[in-house]
Amino acid sequence: MTPDTSDSASTPLLPAHIFRRQDESPDAEFYQQPRFVTHIDDAAIAAVTQLYREYFPAHGTLLDLMSSWVSHLPPEVPYERVVGLGMNEAELRANPRLAACVVQDLNQQPSLPFDDDTFDGAAICVSIDYLTQPVAVLRELARVLRSAAPLVITFSNRCFPSKAVAAWHALDDAGHLALVRQYLQAAGGWHRIELLDRSPRPGRSDPLFAVVGRVHKAPAGH
Repeated sequence: MTPDTSDSASTPLLPAHIFRRQDESPDAEFYQQPRFVTHIDDAAIAAVTQLYREYFPAHGTLLDLMSSWVSHLPPEVPYERVVGLGMNEAELRANPRLAACVVQDLNQQPSLPFDDDTFDGAAICVSIDYLTQPVAVLRELARVLRSAAPLVITFSNRCFPSKAVAAWHALDDAGHLALVRQYLQAAGGWHRIELLDRSPRPGRSDPLFAVVGRVHKAPAGH
């Protein structure tokens, strides 16, 4: 399966069947027990942290979407406030970087419980493959982020196979990059989209890929 990567968001390029999963039981059941583990190796985590160092402004307000017990933010960089939204309350409460946390299943409720123009940056780390309504979620992210704020979406070649959507299983690494770009294009409100391969040691550690987009909002009065 090769996604169409045209700029048009009005054509039906993302049919519902590509978001089916092997396990369609409620996600709340799957994530009920906390998992205090990391899902990529240390070298890939370091690559995530470096991306955050490059893109997120110091002293900014950040949203860690689909968060858990660790956010991989650079330890030396101060942020005004980091808010985490995820599926397991125990994991979120154990995360030392979070000033506040929200438990929410984005596949059931993709609307974000935040005001417009709240955050200076947002992250989705090794989780984009589980979203069944990614366009709706990314549209919401464009709303709650300030103009020109970066969204850093990272992923590897690991996942919970039963919960990843069909499109993810059908594509290779390059296809995953193109698919996430297509999500952003379909959502609207994003520009300066970058597709990055930040794999730290090819063949010797987990690969690490990123799609970075920035919010594009019309000036007030337009």
